[in-house]
Amino acid sequence: MTEQPISIMVVDDHPIWRDGVARDLAERGFEVRATAGDAASAVRIARTVRPDVVLMDLNLGEESGVEATRKITGELTDTRVLVLSASGEHNDVLEAVKAGASGYLVKSASAEELVAAVRRTWAGDAVFNAGLAGLVLGEYRRMASGPEESGAPKLTDRETEVLRLVAKGLTARQIADRLVLSHRTVENHVQSTLRKLQLHNRVELARYAIEHGLDGEPD
Repeated sequence: MTEQPISIMVVDDHPIWRDGVARDLAERGFEVRATAGDAASAVRIARTVRPDVVLMDLNLGEESGVEATRKITGELTDTRVLVLSASGEHNDVLEAVKAGASGYLVKSASAEELVAAVRRTWAGDAVFNAGLAGLVLGEYRRMASGPEESGAPKLTDRETEVLRLVAKGLTARQIADRLVLSHRTVENHVQSTLRKLQLHNRVELARYAIEHGLDGEPD
């Protein structure tokens, strides 16, 4: 039986860029279900075509891609949003993550990086350009000045190590290589942490780490 292609939707207010990205991904085997040029259309069309992954620009005119991301991720639980924007500014990245984006790539990324990012987003990973994950995590660390919640779940040192690396966008295999563990052991740590934090997937796990400022390297 032939495996179903990953379905995508491309949202960008520049027609040439939008059509070019859609064409490139279609040529690489993705199913392009729709494109949109503004936030309102993106939300309306996404509700109809229900793509696996939405590639979302942030600068879309009257209503931003951040708001469209918030609505799409809030309504369509099986659809993930990967931001593809010209901006790598702190606030843009932070707002996209808080709105529910699974990842963030700048438009200078190569076609190969984009294809890999779409596949990883669909698989449930949190995806960021090299450097952007550290930027996001560092900013949240500076913002997180309050005392730790007394009722917060307790993680082991190893679970915290794995959580930091998930938040930086590493895959389970990359984490296994980094920590000299088996892939299965890393997956077990991820699942254990998900259960403790009452989260459902790696994207939520990464978002938890970001919001709690877990950006330091393991000792």
